[in-house]
Amino acid sequence: MTSNAAQYTWAGRFSEPVSDLVKRYTASVDFDQRMWRQDIRGSLAHARMLAKQGIIAAADLADIERGMAIVAEEIESGKFEWSLDLEDVHLNIEKRLTALVGDAGKRLHTGRSRNDQVATDIRLYLRDAIDDIQLLLKQFRAALVDLAEKEAATPMPGFTHLQVAQPVTFGHHMLAYFEMFGRDGERFADCKKRVARLPLGAAALAGTTYPIDRQFVAEQLGFEGVCENSLDAVSDRDFAIEFTAACALLMMHISRLSEELVMWMSPRVGFIQIADRFCTGSSIMPQKKNPDVPELARGKTGRVYGQLMSLLTLMKSQPLAYNKDNQEDKEPLFDAVDTVTDTLRIFADMAGGITVKPEAMQAALTQGFATATDLADYLVKKGLPFRDAHEAVGHAVKAAEFKGVDLPGLTLEELQQFSPLIETDVYTVLTVAGSLASRNHVGGTAPEQVRAAVQRARSRL
Repeated sequence: MTSNAAQYTWAGRFSEPVSDLVKRYTASVDFDQRMWRQDIRGSLAHARMLAKQGIIAAADLADIERGMAIVAEEIESGKFEWSLDLEDVHLNIEKRLTALVGDAGKRLHTGRSRNDQVATDIRLYLRDAIDDIQLLLKQFRAALVDLAEKEAATPMPGFTHLQVAQPVTFGHHMLAYFEMFGRDGERFADCKKRVARLPLGAAALAGTTYPIDRQFVAEQLGFEGVCENSLDAVSDRDFAIEFTAACALLMMHISRLSEELVMWMSPRVGFIQIADRFCTGSSIMPQKKNPDVPELARGKTGRVYGQLMSLLTLMKSQPLAYNKDNQEDKEPLFDAVDTVTDTLRIFADMAGGITVKPEAMQAALTQGFATATDLADYLVKKGLPFRDAHEAVGHAVKAAEFKGVDLPGLTLEELQQFSPLIETDVYTVLTVAGSLASRNHVGGTAPEQVRAAVQRARSRL
């Protein structure tokens, strides 16, 4: 056996070394080393269980704990030498541990396999990532609530089909996104319940002959329970797919908000300005101020969708149990985590750098007959059936459009041509302020209700 082949923990079965090309092709240490904290945490819990069960000696456990502390310090400080020959984060750490503490390091792998080890590491990593994302989501939603409170009474057009529909307030609009991102948080919390199940103890695929205590390890690592079937424990990645699906939904909401921010910042709309630190200029056009952050977030949404598709495709044809295909689960997962965390971090900051332009929003409200529905409701309250009221207001809108005015620009006599039920009190109904105030119920856009919703939102945060 050559020295090259002898470097591998599994080299006893083979009669020739792995080629350099295969070594590079199959190694994962370049990207899975980010799980080193989780790997050490899982290994220590496993070692404590082995000692508790009398499978390894207490002295071995002490050596493993001492050696792992050194390994952790070396990695943290950048002194640790990662080796491609050792394939992955697990073997790199085990090899260094053995160099530090001798046979105790070799005993650490008793009763486990890299199959259940990596499945445990990924679950630990994702659990930590979910906690980070939830914190960032909370900060982002708090920024949205701050903005909503500040602009609780600022009128803007509400749109359907990108056509002016009815008046709303900017604060109400921001709280819509608060709700969306709240459901995203609920999905991550629900996903975490399925992530927090311990695969360790499944070994390669069939369990182990050693008298292990899986529940003890689960408690050590803060898992809610153990995976009940060893084949399933090592081979499925549905929890990772579910997590990435939650990331994709979150990014979809980010992309919707981004689209609006880009549109609102256009000079043709001019509803908002985004702080300069989130924008860039042009290399040739000195007047430009481009909303690069929301534009890029729209693009990165497709990136996360792609990671979800990668993971779904990765799993769709795998027979039980573990297959090398599963090495390809990490890069899409890590990229989804990085994209979502970076996006949330910058959006929480950017939300505080949005300046609203009320005059532009007010001007837009005069262009699309935003209070037409209010006029129809007014006629219904006077006793006219809604369908007749709808038709009458449609004729009024047509007349106002021909005259080049908004509905309040029609005289009382002109309005009464469309219904004799219209009286002087109609102009209160046709104002934006009146329209907003009339929707005074839970979930409505009345400023009073927006402020109440802000307080409920703060209590939920």
